[in-house]
Amino acid sequence: MINQVILVGRLTRKPELKSTPDGRSVLNVILAVNRQFRNESGEKEADFVQCILWRKTAENLAQYCTKGSLIGITGRIQTRSYDNSDRKRVFVTEVIAEQVQFLDNKRKEMPERSLKKEEMRRDGREISRSESDRVLAGKSNKDAW
Repeated sequence: MINQVILVGRLTRKPELKSTPDGRSVLNVILAVNRQFRNESGEKEADFVQCILWRKTAENLAQYCTKGSLIGITGRIQTRSYDNSDRKRVFVTEVIAEQVQFLDNKRKEMPERSLKKEEMRRDGREISRSESDRVLAGKSNKDAW
């Protein structure tokens, strides 16, 4: 059987890392995922999806992301149930994250700095903005030029 979910959305609050009694890191986040269509008012609606992350995946997300961060999650759907205080059975559906990608624009995180005139040229030709971004990030690829 196939049980795979792929979501791209924004965190609705700052992640708060917790630990289980046996020391495993766990993170419970809600991902706001825009729908592809607009409602009658012309606005895009969003679904709010409960996601659970474990161990190093949870630790990394808690360290590098905050409210509003754009992330991609690949995982599986899990349904569980429990009895609430009124002794009624409550069913919960959530995504168990198996892989997470941080999708925010790295340019926002880089310090503001302008390239010098000589840095804007490579082998006698002017380099593009994306190439200059790689230079600023220290990820120049000589083969690409």
